[in-house]
This record gives sequence, structure tokens and C-alpha cells, in this order.
Amino acid sequence: MEGLMNSKVMIGLQNFGQKLGANKFVGALQSSMMGSMSLIMTGSVFQIICALLGMVGLSTDSTVYAVLYMPYNFTMGLIGLWITGMIGFNYAKNRGCKSPLATSIETMAAFTLVACWDISGGSTLAALDVTYLGSQGLFMGFVVAFVVVEVDYFCQKNHVEIKMPDVCPPSLVNAMAAIIPCFFNMVIWLIVTLIVTTATGGTYTVCSGFMALLAAPLGALTSVPGMFVLIAFACLMWFFGIHGTMLLVTVLMAPMIMAAAENAAIWEECQAAGMSFRESQLALTFYPVALFGSMACAGGTGNTLSLCLMGLRAKSEQIRAVAKVGLVPGWFGINEPVTFGMPVMYNPVLGIPYIVNCLLCALVWLIAFRLHIIFPAHVYIGALMPMGFAQFLGTFNWANALIDYVCILVSGVIYYPFFKMYDKQLVEQEQAAKNA
Repeated sequence: MEGLMNSKVMIGLQNFGQKLGANKFVGALQSSMMGSMSLIMTGSVFQIICALLGMVGLSTDSTVYAVLYMPYNFTMGLIGLWITGMIGFNYAKNRGCKSPLATSIETMAAFTLVACWDISGGSTLAALDVTYLGSQGLFMGFVVAFVVVEVDYFCQKNHVEIKMPDVCPPSLVNAMAAIIPCFFNMVIWLIVTLIVTTATGGTYTVCSGFMALLAAPLGALTSVPGMFVLIAFACLMWFFGIHGTMLLVTVLMAPMIMAAAENAAIWEECQAAGMSFRESQLALTFYPVALFGSMACAGGTGNTLSLCLMGLRAKSEQIRAVAKVGLVPGWFGINEPVTFGMPVMYNPVLGIPYIVNCLLCALVWLIAFRLHIIFPAHVYIGALMPMGFAQFLGTFNWANALIDYVCILVSGVIYYPFFKMYDKQLVEQEQAAKNA
């Protein structure tokens, strides 16, 4: 293990990760992701509460459920907006802009223009579509934040601003200086949005068009090899800050529901014919889309629960803190605390096992399906549930529930050497910070 950690490949990977983290924009991304932990955890807690109440019979259509779900809607449901604002602030600070707060507000305004673009209902905000203010629009938020800050920095550097006398309060000076850059940014994104909308005949906006470009080639990859490609792609998207799971769900939802419906019909026929429980399971058809769940079966996308368990005994204070926070959400399949908190995003040391372990877990699932240890679902379960619950309720087979926990061990084997290396790296950084 020590030899692997000290190998040229691992050392090179570690150095690359440090250089990547030293980039001003990537540093702003990582700081913003970690800064969003309060919103992510608050949303996760209410999401878990609703999931538990749903399991004991509370209808998702009830007023109580709707009220309890509201905090999630305004934290995680708008996480793209909040993180974009944070990136605008942190990147502006890294670039040396005079007023990072003003830039942050400009960033959120420009991102809202891009993400909520819809003039079909007139010019009012009454029917504002907030779909892309959540995680689906996060990548475009990165782009918007980068452009807005660069425009602000350009204007500041070239003195393209309204100047006030030095005797004026700094808040007034900064506010006046931000007027011209803000106007430029809104015009830039208004033109970009108009071009995309006009070119597509109103079919797409900037955000929906970007998602469509990503999703277009994915629909055909529903074979077994194709599913491995999609799983790797989804994890790679998470690494770059795009909600890869949501992207795949939009493509695979229909075939997943169809697969469950067709197996439900087979199940009913078998039961009507007097076949045993085991015989009915053996009659079900395996569809490759069933492998989709393997990349998020043990702690959400990336199977990060094993990372949390290891993190509880880490030497790094940062890792221990994130591990404690991410443990319970991970059991419910919520990966954001770990993905954004460790962070995994833009961190190749953890990004590589993040992808590889999902592919290995998919292979374990495939072998288990082929050996008839686990079986395809004949009941479609789309709700958020603790590990193993959805697998069991979809099949009424205990092995399907236990496979999730087997994947904790599988993912842990892949994560361990990278985790040890990252732990050592953070301990050195934390010690240097204390010494300073």
C-alpha cells in the first residue's frame, strides 16, 4: 500500500490535484461547494424527514408533506442559484475585484436571466420556471459566473466605470462602479439567450439546449456495454459539477418504467398460472437499465458511504467533519455532502475511485443478475429511501436489498488507497495552516 501511495503515478496525480486546486476559478468552485454545505444539509434533513413519513403512509399529495418539503425546495431546489452566487463572490475575490459582493449579485441576476428565460407568459414573474435554478443548471451557473467576473475585472482594470469622488462612502463608490459592468453582463447574456432561443425556434433556452446536447447521444446506450459508458459518463459529469444522475434520469426514466411495467405483467401471468415465487422471479426479463442503480446504491452517486465510514477515523479534521455530516444522508442516497464537502468535484485524487468503484459495482450487479442472485424489479420505486429499501420493495427479494451493502465493501476497496493519500495531503495542509 505504501509503495502504491508513493508511486510516480500517485505522486503525479496528487501534484496535478494541487495545481488544479491552485487555479483561481477552480479554487472558487471548491470553496463555493464547501460553502454550500449548510444549504445542502438543511435540504437533506427535510428530504429525509419526508422520505420517512412517506414510508409510514403520509401521502405526497398531502398538505403536511408539501409544507415539510418546502425547505428542501428553497435550499437544494435552488442550489444552482446559491452556488453560482457564491462562485461569483469567491472568484471575484480571487481575481481582486473591488466589490465581490456586488459581483455576486450580478452573477445571480445574470444566471436567473439565463436559467428562467421564458417569455411565453409575458414579461411578468408570475410563472417563473425555476427548474434550472437547481442542480440541473449548475454547470451553466459556472459559465455565467466565470464570464460575469471576467467582465467586471476587465472593466475595473481598464477603468470602464462611473467614478465618484474619494470623499464618498466606499459602499457608494463600489455601487456606482458596478453599474456599467452589470449592464454589460445583462446585455451579453440577453443576446446569448436570444440567439439560442431564436435559432431553435423557441424550442430551447441556453440551459435546456445544453442539457439536450448532452442527452441526445445517450438514449441509444441502453445495452449492457452502453450502461457502463453511461455510468462512467454520469460520474464524470459530477466530477465537473454537472448533476450527471439527473441528466441520465431524464434519458433513462422511460425505459426504466417500461421495464418494470413489462416485468409486472410477466409477474402477474406467472402468479395467475400458479407458479412459485422463485419461478416467477426466474421468468422476469433482465433489462440493462437495471444497472443504473448500481452507481448510487451505497451513498448516492459515487457510492460515497464507504468514504464516510473511512472518514470517521481520518487524521484530517476536514475529512472527519464531512464524514460525520454525510453519514446519515449517505444512507438515504444523498451524495452532495461528500461530493461537495470532501470535495470530490475537481479533485482527481478522489475523482478516479469515484468513477472506477461505480463501474465495479455495476459489474457486481451484472454478475448477480446473471447468476439469479438478484432479480429485475417488477414494481417501480422512484422515491428516496434508505439503502436496500427500494431494492427490496421493487422485487420482494432480500438479496436485492443486501447487494447495496455488499457494494459498500466493493467501493471501499477502491476508495481506500486514494483516501489514505488524500488524508495525508490534507493533514499536511492543515498542519501548515496551524503553523502559519
